[in-house]
Parts: sequence; C-alpha cells; structure tokens
Amino acid sequence: MINDPSSANTQQNVPTFSVGEISSALKMTVEETFQRVRVRGEISGFKRAASGHLYLTLKDEEAVLDGVCWKGTANKLGINPEDGMEVIATGRLTTYGARSKYQMVIDSMELAGEGALLKMLEDRRRKLAEEGLFDEDRKRHIPFLPETIGVITSPTGAVLRDILHRLDDRFGRHVLLWPVLVQGETAAAQVAEAIEGFNALSPDGKIPRPDLLIVARGGGSLEDLWAFNEEAVVRAAALSEIPLISAVGHETDTTLIDFASDKRAPTPTAAAEMAVPVRGELLALVMDDGTRMISAINRRLQENRTQLESSARGLPNLSRLLEDATQRLDDWSERLGNALASGMSAKQAELTGISGQLRRPDHLLRQGRDRLNGEIRALQQAGQAVIREKSSDFLRLSGLLESYSYARVLDRGFALVRDSADNPVTHAAQVSSGDQVNVTFSDGARQMLVTDGEGMKSKPKAKKQKSAGPDGKQGSLL
Repeated sequence: MINDPSSANTQQNVPTFSVGEISSALKMTVEETFQRVRVRGEISGFKRAASGHLYLTLKDEEAVLDGVCWKGTANKLGINPEDGMEVIATGRLTTYGARSKYQMVIDSMELAGEGALLKMLEDRRRKLAEEGLFDEDRKRHIPFLPETIGVITSPTGAVLRDILHRLDDRFGRHVLLWPVLVQGETAAAQVAEAIEGFNALSPDGKIPRPDLLIVARGGGSLEDLWAFNEEAVVRAAALSEIPLISAVGHETDTTLIDFASDKRAPTPTAAAEMAVPVRGELLALVMDDGTRMISAINRRLQENRTQLESSARGLPNLSRLLEDATQRLDDWSERLGNALASGMSAKQAELTGISGQLRRPDHLLRQGRDRLNGEIRALQQAGQAVIREKSSDFLRLSGLLESYSYARVLDRGFALVRDSADNPVTHAAQVSSGDQVNVTFSDGARQMLVTDGEGMKSKPKAKKQKSAGPDGKQGSLL
C-alpha cells in the first residue's frame, strides 16, 4: 500500500474539538442563521410540565420539529395547544446539546386555517355554555329609554358614526365612548376592560354610569372578529350588571359575545335602533294615549252623571221631608221650655222642704261633744277596774311563784349542786372523784372537791395531854 504524504498532512492539520465545543459551535451557528422563523405544522405529543413549560412536536408529511415554549410565554399564547391542531408557530431555532437535537423556542402561536379556528371556537362555546354563561335567565331587559349609553368600539371607524347618527335621528341621548382596538392581540383585553370599567363607574360620580352598553364592530373575517370570541370578553359581557347589546360584524357573523350579551343586534345601526325608540313615534303614541285617556274620562263622567240623575229621580222630595221634621222640632221646643219651668219649680219646693228639716250644725256638735265626754268617763272607770283586777291577780301569782322558788327549798336545809359547766347535778353518777362542783346554800355558794367514800371518814381526835407542872413533871390531877 502506498501512503499519500499530502493526505497524512491534511489529517494532521484538522483541529480536534471536544463534544461540548462542537455542540456550542453548532448551537451558535443555528441560532445566528435562524433567529426568527415561522413554522407551520400539526401539533403532536403535546404536554405541559409541572414547571409550566410546554413541550410539543410540529410535524408534516416530511419531517418533525421539536418545540418548547417557556412558562412566561405560554401564558400569553392566546390559544390552548392540543394534539392534532394545525398552527403557525413563530420563534427561533436552537439546539439541545444534551440529546444532540435541534428544536424551536416558540414565542407566539396562531391557528392555521379556518377549520382549526372553527373547531376551537366550538370547543370554547361548549365549555362556556356548560358554565351557564349563555343561560336565558341571566339576561337582563333592555331599558326602554336609557339616559346614558356607553359605546365600546374603535373611535376611528364608521361604526361609531353610524351609531351616533342613528341615535340622533331616533332619540338623542347622552353617549359615552370607551375607545378600544377591535382587532389584534390586545383587542380582547381592551374590550373586557372597557366593559368592566363602565360597570365600575359610580351612579353619583362625575362621569355618569351608563344605563346601556353597546359593543360594536364592523364586519370582517373570522380572524378579524376573533377578539370577540375570547373568554375574557365573553365573561365580562356575561357578568356585566349593565344591560349589554352586542353588534359585532354583519348579520351573518356570529361571535361568542352574542351568546353572552343581553341582546344581539345584526349590525351596529340596528343596535342603536334597539337602544332608543323613535322620538316622533313616541310623541305620537303619547298624544294618542292622552286623547284616549281624555275620551275615557269624559265617557266615565257622562256615565256617572246619567247614573246619578237616574238615582235622584227615585229619591223622595226633601223639602216635604223637612216640613214634618221642622214642625216636630217647633212642637218639642215649646214643650221643652214649659217642662223646664215646671221642673225648676218642683225642685225648688223640694229643696225648701228639705232645708226646713235640717238641724243647726252647732247643736249637732254640742250633742256629739257631750256624748264623747260621757264615753271617755265610762272608759276611764272601766280601765281603772281592769287595772285593779289585774294588779290583784299579779300579786297573787307573784306570791305563788315565790312559794315555788328553789330559794325557799334552800331555806329548809337543802343545797343546789352544779358541775364545772354550771349544769345541775341530780345524781351521784354525774360526777367523779376529783371533780370540782359548786354548792349553793341559802346564804351563799362554795366550791367543793368530790372524793370517794374513804375520804369522808372522820379523823381520830387527838388525846388530851396532861398539863405539866411548873417543873416539867407531871402535874397533879387535882
């Protein structure tokens, strides 16, 4: 085998890379070349990690491309990715050296094709309907003649001019405009904020709170009207305390806000017609109702007059009724005067007779005083007799009590014995030897010590000694 010197030199000049270095070089090359790309494909293998990041695969008939969407971006996508959904993803290409793969870091995502949009729209409509946001019992009545109307639409489009022109033609009202975008990524958030902002106004504030809201937009494609299919807009419309009319698109266009609103208008102009009546027609109606009311009142008065006249013909002649009553009144007035005079005379005579029978008060007082003095003397005599009798009884009973007193018993030679607790001792068994007792005699008391029977024996008498003589010797017995 012949060695080629040039080939050997070439192999020796090729630099040697580590795996990490070649991976970094590839990553830099891919990211610099594909800094911003849009890729259309079908989502496959979609999963949401516990961290909130999204992982998926975009595929078509020829190849597959791994994709990742970080948590901060995933919350702003605007759609919920699902397997089988055809989308257009925008982002940048990069590599994942740990697995030698290239992948796409997705920044935004949109549905590709009207069929995918319709499927997503139907799924969202079914979900919101199950929550009850489209129920008829949630819808409020549109006020007949609102004082203030709030309009949520673009300030530069023809929609606002159409609404104002139609309101001015029919019945001019005070209109508040909340300008919003009606197409684009931020349109849904602005429309939802406008609905919530109108509801947050105070009825007594500087800016009057509208009595009716109109959310309006001109016609367009499904993508153009998509902002009014977003959940934020639909929920804001369903929760609005102010009655709301949706006028989005043309008559054939249908968005989810139409299901949540209290009334749907086919066009913005029709929404203005629903909001207020025609002033001329209303005036004519009021005048017609006034005429009918006056006619009804006149007819009612005529009927009452006829009925009153018919009833009056059945009544008796009042003047004749009064003649009899007047004559009876005169008769009774005359009889009353005579009766009063005779009655007064009779009572005067009766009073004179009774006054003659009355006695003088001083005579009655004198008699009463004499009777009272007699009763006092009798009472004093009776009291003295009772006192003498009671005194005699008292003396007799006192003598009897004295005769039964224990002091008289003591006078006869007895004594009263009490123990240390001052209780009478009536039996020998109540005291023991050594106890102190109090003995009361007729002339005084003494404390004594109780002894047994031996102590009571009399002591022997001492023998009488003979007296000694002067010299100390026994004296004489004589």
